[in-house]
Amino acid sequence: MTQYMDFEKPLAEIEGKAEELRALARTNEEMDVTEEASALDTKARAILEELYKSLSPWRKCQVARHPERPHCKDYIDALFTEYTPLAGDRNFADDHAVMGGLARIKDTPVMVIGHEKGHDTKSRIERNFGMARPEGYRKAIRLMDIAHRFGLPVVTLVDTPGAYPGKGAEERGQSEAIARATEKCLQIGVPLVSVVIGEGGSGGAVAFATANRVAMLEHSVYSVISPEGCASILWKDAEKMREAAEALRLTAQDLKKLGVIDRIIPEPLGGAHRDAETSIAAVGRAINDMLSELSSKDPDALIADRRTKFLNLGSQGLAA
Repeated sequence: MTQYMDFEKPLAEIEGKAEELRALARTNEEMDVTEEASALDTKARAILEELYKSLSPWRKCQVARHPERPHCKDYIDALFTEYTPLAGDRNFADDHAVMGGLARIKDTPVMVIGHEKGHDTKSRIERNFGMARPEGYRKAIRLMDIAHRFGLPVVTLVDTPGAYPGKGAEERGQSEAIARATEKCLQIGVPLVSVVIGEGGSGGAVAFATANRVAMLEHSVYSVISPEGCASILWKDAEKMREAAEALRLTAQDLKKLGVIDRIIPEPLGGAHRDAETSIAAVGRAINDMLSELSSKDPDALIADRRTKFLNLGSQGLAA
């Protein structure tokens, strides 16, 4: 069953009634509910279109966090062939919040790296809800080094609330690991493209998204801090997350205007969770397009392109 967000309550009622009618018809073959169910479907679609016509930043946060939204593993399974996972940072442990390995996309060999949140209680605990520890970022550094050595483009899929803030992670050098991963993104002489598929939270996202080309799904979010965390700091009240979401300019549309990202990938009506197959296909096309844009650049040009892109962030606002 579809999990509805609080702002989708009117939609839940209509779609629930339509499903009840169809369930009755399945138990009574003589009952014809086609016309009534179709009318409810039409009404539900109209409500869905109205709800998603102009989502507020906070509602986009809710959509980006939807538990049924496709995650990194879904994209890897659907888009990449010959995926061979690589584990461990060769120092401490393997972090299951970060998955990555060698693969092909449209016959192009690549290194794919991403945050994985998990789909059910067991997998979410195993994946630490997509919050990487230092060993996760050091694993990513190791994989980027391999990609650089063998001339393989790197594809990163970003979906994390942020890096794990636990005591053990801090003791093992969380901030240093994030900084080193960000530095490694700037150093490798191969094409690096990144897609924010859900949440892009703080330095935990930047460590994977310091790329030549950065794309976001239409209802993804990307910010320096979560709206709840921002509200707790600025207003000492986490319930002011709606105001914080507005102030953070965390939507794909805002970030495209600011030059932080390069492209927005459209989502099906109602969000990626309503039609995962279409969403995944759209991300695949965007990745291939971005890799094609970079394929003719030599290593020095790729590094210069990446450094210039991030050094110039904010210059649009200063010029204005």
